[in-house]
Amino acid sequence: MNRFFSITVAAVLTAFAFTATAQTQQPNIIVFMVDDMGWQDTSVPFWKQKTENNKLFHTPNMEKLASRGIKFTNAYATLVCTPTRVSFLSGMSAAHHRVTNWTAIEKGVNSDYPDDDTFNSVNWNIDGLSPVEKVANTVYVTPLPKLLQNAGYYTIHCGKAHFGSKGTPGADPLNLGFDINIAGSEIGSPASYLSEKKYGNIAANGKVSLQAVPGLEAYYNTDTFLTEALTQEALKALAQRKAQKPFFLYLSHYAVHTPFDADPRFVQKYLDKGLSKPEAAYASLVEGMDKSLGDVMDWLDANQLSDKTVIIFMSDNGGLSRVPPRSGIAHTQNAPLKAGKGSVYEGGIREPMIISWPGITPPNSISERYLIIEDFFPTILDIAKAKNRKTVQTVDGKSFITSLKKPSVQDSNRVLIWHYPNKWVPEEAPGISWFSALRQGNWKLVYNYKKQHAELYNLATDIGEAHDLSETYPKKTFALQQLLTRYLKNYKAQLPAYKGNGETVNWPDGTKN
Repeated sequence: MNRFFSITVAAVLTAFAFTATAQTQQPNIIVFMVDDMGWQDTSVPFWKQKTENNKLFHTPNMEKLASRGIKFTNAYATLVCTPTRVSFLSGMSAAHHRVTNWTAIEKGVNSDYPDDDTFNSVNWNIDGLSPVEKVANTVYVTPLPKLLQNAGYYTIHCGKAHFGSKGTPGADPLNLGFDINIAGSEIGSPASYLSEKKYGNIAANGKVSLQAVPGLEAYYNTDTFLTEALTQEALKALAQRKAQKPFFLYLSHYAVHTPFDADPRFVQKYLDKGLSKPEAAYASLVEGMDKSLGDVMDWLDANQLSDKTVIIFMSDNGGLSRVPPRSGIAHTQNAPLKAGKGSVYEGGIREPMIISWPGITPPNSISERYLIIEDFFPTILDIAKAKNRKTVQTVDGKSFITSLKKPSVQDSNRVLIWHYPNKWVPEEAPGISWFSALRQGNWKLVYNYKKQHAELYNLATDIGEAHDLSETYPKKTFALQQLLTRYLKNYKAQLPAYKGNGETVNWPDGTKN
């Protein structure tokens, strides 16, 4: 037999054997969740071309991950943090689980901005998610990590939790199916990223900040930035696993959420580029997050686990675009996308997403399939080959595991919805407060409850949502209004009510509640 032919056959058989193994064994799973990272806050382009933002940020490890797997260019979360995290753990749409805003630290506190000239605050699940039924102001669910734990996984939570308010079962990740909890609690942002400030655990006026990060006392006054401390703790937890068990690591960084504490390892290069102090600090938070990703990948390589591990990179909502704390013109920081965090426009909901699954995902590939955060629930269970999937909740998400093997697979009739019947901030801003939205195919409907007005965009030709086509295509607009209404009614979604008479606003199709 020809020597070249023998080598070729051997290589093919080896590749086939590896792929077969990858498809039959339970792989390790890492979900690398970033807080408030925008679609453009990376040197990895998620659009058809590189942008000025892509040239500004330095994320070589995201580039490395993308070279090993698939970039998803149409990946969505919700517009603020807790709704995304509850959708991730439950597989439910935010309109369905009714945790439509971020949960306050204290139990029973409504985080909606309290003063509005038109609407009263809606009755939403202000205390978040609960693994226990009959907990007031919560949605009762069977959480994803519990199902993975039941499927034989060693489950680790590290970083930001923000699933439920203090004193509720959902505030503690150990109640949700995690074997290990590192620094996760009811807080949604850190009081400080700095070890010399003990990550917020320094009393001021006799009180420690409610946003103090718990459980990292070993790093106080060590010049260890919070992002680095979390990474080191996550890797220690992985090293302590039982080798025969697959692991699920949810590494949920507090970065790049405010406060914009500059990461001293990286900030100077951005100041040297002429960025303002807030923007340089923000860019340093991004690069510190990227270093964490690289450290995790290096650890997997060193322990010969890379080929057995799925890495899922995602952000929980769009990049912050309010000024201050951002610099420049407000709501332009995610260009070419419109607006930012808190908005139903693309800048508030479209996220940087990458998945690498060696032997399954084609390297350096791109998927244009549009998907949303609740889809992670069934997809991860598929990846884990979890057999017992019985849940107390109805799962809305759809598995996209076929797109991991074939990135070209589409679901062009899929309907995605966003529902935010809340008030986030005091000022009027694009797509922020009292909005719903829907995407089907390339069509995007944005509905403003205060104006009772619908806008229509074609994302294939207008990713920046600059050209409202509702008057050009009135029939299409109304059909999508009816479709959005049908979904909201099916989920029993809540609508805002007018001050004074308490009458509920009309549904997006104009019908009365």
